[in-house]
Amino acid sequence: MKMTGAEMAVRTLEKNGVSVIFGYPGASNAPFIDKLSFSSIQHCLTRNEQGAAHMASGYSKATGRVGVCTATSGPGATNLITGIATAYMDSVPMVAITGQVSTNLVGKDAFQEVDITGATLPFTKYSYLVKDVSQIQRVIDEAFYIASTGRPGPVLIDIPVDVQLQEYNYPERDVKADARGYKLIGKANESQLRKVAEALKASKKPVILAGGGIVVSDAVEDFRRLIRMTDIPSVHTLMGLGVLPSDSEKNFGMIGSHGAKWANKIFNSSDLVIVMGSRLGDRTIANAQGLEAAQKVIHIDIDPAEIGKNIQPLIPVVGDIKDVIAQLIPLLRGYKADSAWVKEAKDIRSKFTMTAVSDDKGAVNPRYFLEMLSKKIGSECILTTEVGQNQIWCAQHFTVKEPRRFLTSGGFGTMGYGLPAAIGASKAVKDGVAPKLPVIAVAGDGSFQMDLPELGTMCQHGTPVKIIIFKNDRLGMVHELQHNLYKSNYQAVHIDGSPNFNILADAYGVRNGHACKNSEVDAAIDEMMADDKAYILVVEVDPFEPTLEKFDESRKA
Repeated sequence: MKMTGAEMAVRTLEKNGVSVIFGYPGASNAPFIDKLSFSSIQHCLTRNEQGAAHMASGYSKATGRVGVCTATSGPGATNLITGIATAYMDSVPMVAITGQVSTNLVGKDAFQEVDITGATLPFTKYSYLVKDVSQIQRVIDEAFYIASTGRPGPVLIDIPVDVQLQEYNYPERDVKADARGYKLIGKANESQLRKVAEALKASKKPVILAGGGIVVSDAVEDFRRLIRMTDIPSVHTLMGLGVLPSDSEKNFGMIGSHGAKWANKIFNSSDLVIVMGSRLGDRTIANAQGLEAAQKVIHIDIDPAEIGKNIQPLIPVVGDIKDVIAQLIPLLRGYKADSAWVKEAKDIRSKFTMTAVSDDKGAVNPRYFLEMLSKKIGSECILTTEVGQNQIWCAQHFTVKEPRRFLTSGGFGTMGYGLPAAIGASKAVKDGVAPKLPVIAVAGDGSFQMDLPELGTMCQHGTPVKIIIFKNDRLGMVHELQHNLYKSNYQAVHIDGSPNFNILADAYGVRNGHACKNSEVDAAIDEMMADDKAYILVVEVDPFEPTLEKFDESRKA
């Protein structure tokens, strides 16, 4: 059947199960946008292309499916870059489709021309410039295959406008995607896994570090079975939140520079660390050489490039976490971690409490607010965060019980991520491909203003996101950094001139509220959650509220 390149692209996307594309139109992707209108795929118009990429990411993180975004050439394509890089750093499967100037103009600095495949080369799994209309089906099928297999990540497809308009007989027979040169990792090496089992049995104080790779691999239930079977104390990275419920006695907390103090102490007290699905970045392990010298490290990851990059392991294991756990369980049958070590880990944890102060001091304690929110809704929501203090407060004080319920920019630390990611997740809920849960976006007043225009997207498409804005009139984490390290020389961190967020909410027709002290929190949360409509809650917090809570180690829980 003869059809245009744009029609071929839309048909192939439908066959790959795409139901929504987030994006922004322009002259170079206009043929594609036109044909979308005749398909089963909804085009969700955003207010900025960066928001489109973050929405596709939020949709993907909430569902495990490939998120799709689109933009026109030139500035439209370059506006996607931050969102693509954000997805790459968190191993999010995404396909970005950009329009390009006509093939006869490529390389001539035409109006709105940019080499977007070259610009995104460092942070895509693969990219295509399609110059032949006959290749569109193959390219899109390959893109979905590459984005969703192995270590997931974004793939970019750049299609010149004249190729979108050319006609070709669409091949009705499906051809299995098989990108030449792209090989998936097979089963992990059995001899390496036997070494892992032997090292564990010889260890006195083993710890498992759970990373986001466990979620990406859909291995959460397998991992929980492994922990129940072995009793090995487990700590996690920021991206590993939800691998074990936050309130589980088997979960010993988040490690790293913004982790729980007891989790770091348990981690540093161990004699063997089994890393599962983490790149061991600097915010997780600040002193890589010290870890290598003091402890034995087993590093399990699907990406061989990550093993040995930051820390040289004693035993490297390349493999999909789900497969690795399935291979490990028979080798560890009958094994239990030393009960004395498990007790020691629990004793370390018991020296600390995370219960936030609930008394009124002229501002809302954000820890108290998040604990109350978690209790009142039973943690039954999909929570997205921005980056900064709000992100760490959420990670430490909101109880995350399941995977794909805590969506944040962990690897790249992208401000402006939270609201569009929440819109993407809410669209997934609305379409029935994510659990039917409320979606809550938590932001600081600085980060919120980076994605503020996407309120229009939220209202236009009826995504009932609940937005919590922690307002301190500062770029909180940088303000804290300048206070601690730069003798309180505050520069470029006071965000005077910010709008009245409640009046802004009124302008968008969004219900809203305000909480200025702890005694107002209970009623404010009830009002926010009273129905399934969008809501903005402004929460006043102390500008000097620290990111991390200070502990007295002599205090008992």
